Order: sequence, then structure tokens, then C-alpha cells
Amino acid sequence: MKRVLVLIPQGAEVYETAAFIDVLGWASVEGSEEIKVVTAGLQPEVTCTFGLRLLPDALIGQVQLEDFDALAIPGGFEEYGYYEEAYSETVGDVIRAFDRSSRPIASVCVGALPVAHAGALNGRCATTYHLGDGRRRRQLAEYDVNVLDQPIVHDANIVTSTAPSTAIDVALTLVEILTDRENADNIRTLMGFGGG
Repeated sequence: MKRVLVLIPQGAEVYETAAFIDVLGWASVEGSEEIKVVTAGLQPEVTCTFGLRLLPDALIGQVQLEDFDALAIPGGFEEYGYYEEAYSETVGDVIRAFDRSSRPIASVCVGALPVAHAGALNGRCATTYHLGDGRRRRQLAEYDVNVLDQPIVHDANIVTSTAPSTAIDVALTLVEILTDRENADNIRTLMGFGGG
């Protein structure tokens, strides 16, 4: 069994958070190997974008990070306080712990920014939100990141992506990393994203 920690800061994007939970859930039930998802926040109740409230399984301080095979980080909205927690030392410590042991870190959209803020993307290739005025990509570049104009970038143990539309593909990429390509393709098909 694989175990994935889904980190949910305040202001996390609802769709991106749900994509990780849903795809990994499908993979656990229908795939070649069980994948247990544990959600964690810095507070007992997290208010996501647009006011949706979630109750994480655990507080991040209660989680034994070494028990997990991968970390998933949704992006979020500044207007809902995302960066206040996503840029915290607590979140940075979690990211650095996974990166030091080369365990997979999968982020969606601006989820790349806390990864970079923690120092895990220094000198690496990555991407982030690409629309609007390009502000988020400029911010990412300020962390000594080689910003690529690609929907999904996979460099060493870290996956980054451009927008909420990539969330399903990032989650499926994580399934592939944790199991194999055949399993990920099967889940994609069963969920209706790959034909059939």
C-alpha cells in the first residue's frame, strides 16, 4: 500500500484538492495497488476557495512524515489567504522533508510557489499559473527556477503544472509515479478521461 499526504492550506483551490483525492481514491479502489490518502491542514477546519470548509484528517504537526510515500499540494487563491499558510515555515518543513528523501511532490498551478519558497525547486525546471499578466511565473523565476512553458513539468521528484485544468493529469502522473504507467492509464480510462 502507498500513502499520500495531501496538504491543504487555507485558501486551497477546491477543484485541485478534489482532483488529488478523487483520482487517488479511484486508483486505490480500481487500481493495481491500494493508495491511502491522508489530508492534513494547519488548522482543524480549512476554508478553501469560494468558502468551502473542509475537515482535514489530521493537523500537520500530528503527522509522521516518514510514513508517507508522496506529497500532494493543490494551489490556491491569494484572496482566500492561501500564501499565508502555504509560505509558512511549517509547510516549508514538510516540503523539505519530502524533497530531502527524494519522495514525489506533486503540485498543481500555484502549488509550485510554496514548493519553490521552501527551496525545493532551486536550479530545477518547473511551471506554474500561466494566464493573466504572467505574475506567478515571474514569482517562480525569482526562486532560481527555470520556468518552462509546458502544461506539466516533471523534474526529478517534483511535478508542477500550469492551471486547475491540469489537476487530473497531475494526479494521474502521481499514480504513475507511485505504481506504473499501465495502472495510471487504466484509471484514466475508468474515469472517462482516456476514451472508452
